[in-house]
Amino acid sequence: MGAESVTVLVTTDLAVGGMTCAACVSRVEKKLGRLDGVTATVNLATGRARVSHPMEISPQELVATVEKAGYTAALPEPPKERRREKAEDGEAKDGEAADARQERERLLVTALLAVPVLVLSMVPAWQFRNWQWLCFVLAAPVAVWGALPFHTRAVRGLRHSAATMDTLVSLGVVASFSWSAYALFFGGAGAPGMRMPFSLVPAAADGVAHIYLEAAAGVPLFVLAGRFLEARARRGTGAALRSLARLAAKEVAVRTDDGTERLVPATQLGVGQVFVVRPGERVATDGLVAEGSSAVDLSLVTGESEPVEVGPGSAVVGGAVNAGGLLLVRATAVGADTQLARITRLVTDAQAGKAKAQRLADSVAGVFVPVVLALSVTVLGFWLGAGADPQAAITACVAVLVVACPCALGLATPTALMAATGRGAQLGVLVSGPQALEGLQHLDIVVLDKTGTLTSGHMTVARVSAVPGGLGREAVLRLAGAVEQGSEHPLGRAVAAYARRELPVVPLPAADDFRALPGKGVRGRVEGHLVEVLAPDEDLPAALAEVMPLAEAAAHTPVVVRVDGAAEALIEVGDVVRPGSYRAVDQLRRLGVRPVLATGDREAPARAVAADLGIDEVHARCTPEDKAALVRDLQEEGYRVAVVGDGVNDAAALAGADLGIAMGSGTDVAIGAADVTLVRGDIEALADAVRLARRTSGTIRANLVWAFGYNVVTVPLAMVGLLNPMLAAAAMSVSSVLVVANSLRLRGRQPSPAARRRSTR
Repeated sequence: MGAESVTVLVTTDLAVGGMTCAACVSRVEKKLGRLDGVTATVNLATGRARVSHPMEISPQELVATVEKAGYTAALPEPPKERRREKAEDGEAKDGEAADARQERERLLVTALLAVPVLVLSMVPAWQFRNWQWLCFVLAAPVAVWGALPFHTRAVRGLRHSAATMDTLVSLGVVASFSWSAYALFFGGAGAPGMRMPFSLVPAAADGVAHIYLEAAAGVPLFVLAGRFLEARARRGTGAALRSLARLAAKEVAVRTDDGTERLVPATQLGVGQVFVVRPGERVATDGLVAEGSSAVDLSLVTGESEPVEVGPGSAVVGGAVNAGGLLLVRATAVGADTQLARITRLVTDAQAGKAKAQRLADSVAGVFVPVVLALSVTVLGFWLGAGADPQAAITACVAVLVVACPCALGLATPTALMAATGRGAQLGVLVSGPQALEGLQHLDIVVLDKTGTLTSGHMTVARVSAVPGGLGREAVLRLAGAVEQGSEHPLGRAVAAYARRELPVVPLPAADDFRALPGKGVRGRVEGHLVEVLAPDEDLPAALAEVMPLAEAAAHTPVVVRVDGAAEALIEVGDVVRPGSYRAVDQLRRLGVRPVLATGDREAPARAVAADLGIDEVHARCTPEDKAALVRDLQEEGYRVAVVGDGVNDAAALAGADLGIAMGSGTDVAIGAADVTLVRGDIEALADAVRLARRTSGTIRANLVWAFGYNVVTVPLAMVGLLNPMLAAAAMSVSSVLVVANSLRLRGRQPSPAARRRSTR
């Protein structure tokens, strides 16, 4: 048998231009999806397409496919330092800024020409002799030049057999202006002294053809104004992402071996180099403090408002502000590997996703425009066939074309997601995508880890009990500290730190063949001895067995140090409950989410923490397999389960849960398996995340109800001739602006009361 070929999929992001409504989104996705093995998700709010495709299909082919659909496409260019600096100085001359300026100028000129037409048409008392011809002269450039973007995109779509929102606007303007020109030149409306009464409901003057120059001028004006306001609002939803990008330092002072400093671009900083952070400066990249002590402000990176004290050996995050003394920092990560870069990437990926509700809206929008075109033709034919006046038939036809609005459908979900994910990043909550937000709002149970999640994880050794006649306390502590230097677990870090502090004169030796045993402990070879630091079992010397009840009564976590298989000492490690854990558990319970404690720790410490926090269900001595099995059991009972953890032993449960939530202070394995990351390392942020998700869901529902309901109400009114085309244009523009404005309200979502109190200190 021949070997089966394996298709390797890669993901490419495209910047797509020319999309104006959800129908455009649907068309681009369908065109890309027709390529073999290609799936695409297009976001109207960000103008981005995320495409999964086989390696055999090049990005250039994807670009060509989008262009064949009638839109522009380009691969995102890597950032250039010089361009970024110029943009921040207000000197950027890129195409986006030029396009925005051109659209603003078009709107201003259109307004200057259209407003007199609207005023004269709506105020009969101001209609002087031959006023209609002045309106015709003013409306002509609006209908041709002001509406040119709509005409251009409509013709482009026609060449590709596609109909979009621009098609409807263009046809409405052309029909209104053409009928008005006919009425002026051939229908008697151009006679001197003609007066035209204004009515919210279309009506024809007896014996004189009605002119609709106010619609021909008003439609482009209102649509251009609506899209201008909509674009500004959409830029507001992405403000958090842009603020993250601005946190990156541009230049950094590198300290050389001879003690001198040189200023280099931050992009040239390498791992291992030492750089200087003076008071008030931003930390250029992730690193460890080599010299100095200070307080750093992490509020813009993690959402934690209280400055954090750092000293030699402390980790600092790129983008944090040095609020105190001079620091020398050794870089541990640069570029895309930094925490700031990961945060930015997570927010970008989340905003590129698409919720289930949006997929439904896009499916509807894909057939919306053709249906509206068919309805407008049907309305025209019905009115004419019923013997109605031609101008009444045309009025109803134009009103149907203009009032229909798939724009709001396309913007209902992505703008809310952009605002929510951006606000979440500011609050220290990172979601991996729309599915994570949807999962947060429907939680039934949260399975909480203890160490590093509910407790601070900043453990310290409370007592060391050595076996009489054994190696002795200092020798055992030295060996245990040596092997625990390679551990990621808070227990291991506490033992290593205590050993270094208690034995400052004798450096800890290196450990070979180090191995972490998830849920059990660690082992390694130190100076020829097999050293194991493990959870206690039944096989303990009498001296250590006597200490066990005392450790449990004090809610300490005991670990046994074995050297070459023999138990030599019992180390008791104590931890403290995080200040916000009680509030977090209480808030989750008030939100209808049941907390469950699952930990690899012993029964007594687990029960003690659960009692302090008011958690009724406790599962102690859980291995990684036990935690994963607990999640499966709860899911089989019909519950939607989230898991919160921070260690390697939590990764399996995080991946198997309906929603995995990692503490930002946890390991990369846990964060990688999670759907949500609490960057500020505060469990109280979980309640903020649930509230934000539920409010986002409510915002999306309100947006979709408005978007669908607007068309359900206004299109029938236009069909029966009860909607003036000019008012239809205004209503259509307002619908999109209202959807975006409603989404922007998420940017003002406040954190929990306790978090607000901390921010005001």
